[in-house]
Amino acid sequence: MKKYFFIGLGGFLGAILRFLVKTAPINNFGNMIPVNTLFINVTGSFLLALITTAALEGFKISTDLKLGICTGFLGAYTTFSTLCKESSELIYKSHFLYSLTYILYSAFLGLTAAYLGVIIARTAVSKLYNRSVENLGEN
Repeated sequence: MKKYFFIGLGGFLGAILRFLVKTAPINNFGNMIPVNTLFINVTGSFLLALITTAALEGFKISTDLKLGICTGFLGAYTTFSTLCKESSELIYKSHFLYSLTYILYSAFLGLTAAYLGVIIARTAVSKLYNRSVENLGEN
């Protein structure tokens, strides 16, 4: 039952933060590329990869807290459906190049951020537990 509380609390906080970032006044390249959503999804990709990799590699984090952060907070914070909706709106307005640019930036930057999250987590866990990066995963 405690895990549902953590997921709900994380979801509440993630949704609030997403709303704050989404409504922040940021230059959206003439309102063509939704930079706010791009930022949300890239930072969410980084954090999800960082936290899950650290947990898998031996960093001690409770299952309830991990669920609260990853499923609750980051699940509510990140927004693939908004990426799709905004891309569709750009296509509908005949802004095909902006839509393609937005989709490609989202995929490339999201994957790059996730990769950096994995690298940083593995490096941090190896230093924290005094293990080589090659031996991680052998708890």
